[in-house]
Amino acid sequence: MATTEVKPSAVKNPKRNRRPSHGPKKDLKKKSKKTKKSKAPTFDKTIEKSIRNDQKTENEDDEQLYSEPVSASEQLSYFLNQLESAIGIKVSSLELEPIKDTCIVELSQRLDQDVSNLGEHIKLSCGSSWRETLCEGETLERNVEPGNPSVLVISSSALRSLELLRGLHSLTKHCPAVKLFSKHLKVEEQVSLLKKRVNIGSGTPNRIKKLIDIEALGLSRLDMIVVDMHPDVKGFSLFTLPQVRNEFWDLYKNCFHQRVLEGRLRICMYGPKPAPNLKKKKKN
Repeated sequence: MATTEVKPSAVKNPKRNRRPSHGPKKDLKKKSKKTKKSKAPTFDKTIEKSIRNDQKTENEDDEQLYSEPVSASEQLSYFLNQLESAIGIKVSSLELEPIKDTCIVELSQRLDQDVSNLGEHIKLSCGSSWRETLCEGETLERNVEPGNPSVLVISSSALRSLELLRGLHSLTKHCPAVKLFSKHLKVEEQVSLLKKRVNIGSGTPNRIKKLIDIEALGLSRLDMIVVDMHPDVKGFSLFTLPQVRNEFWDLYKNCFHQRVLEGRLRICMYGPKPAPNLKKKKKN
């Protein structure tokens, strides 16, 4: 009996050859669409997102705030507020009467307050007699007490102190300067340097205070303290870096405050300063 060979392609695969029914798939599509719709943000979430976007825009605007030049009286007010909040010293109006804002050095608006211009700013603040004020004793060294600078530059770190010394290069060629910070410098080394004539010192509050306490650093000729207001890479400044801030105000209270009240010492706040009147930069 002859057998008939059945080709594989002739065999019907019920699953393969079954025509799909469009009805169920349409239903699934409808369901999937409904599911997507259910994941759409609700009205409350839309409002919340809009508020977040508005807040983000406001923050971006705040970052673009800029201030006009700050007057001496505004700088003094800011400085005294910082003093009061740091150590609780309240300067009365009676104490301020003889000095008012004359203790604040008003810097030229023609020059930026960056490192490279520091020397020029100090020269201008001393007027035409800057050489006599800053470099006294250049020819008569014996008449000047050793270790008594006329200018002290105070900053938050050793690295920053070095940068500011470089900015004073136009002065330090004529007026000897000394480094007054602890990094890589021992107290004994600095005591030895301060036995010579010194006109400018640049350093950190803690080491300056220590050298004053051991009477290696004198204040008899001190005419100006330059307070560095520039923030570091992390956004901290002399007034905001916690430990250094406390050290600065301790130094100021014990060594400088009375001299400021007596009108024998001026304060130069060098760098960006907050102003009471801030204007927003308008976007085009």
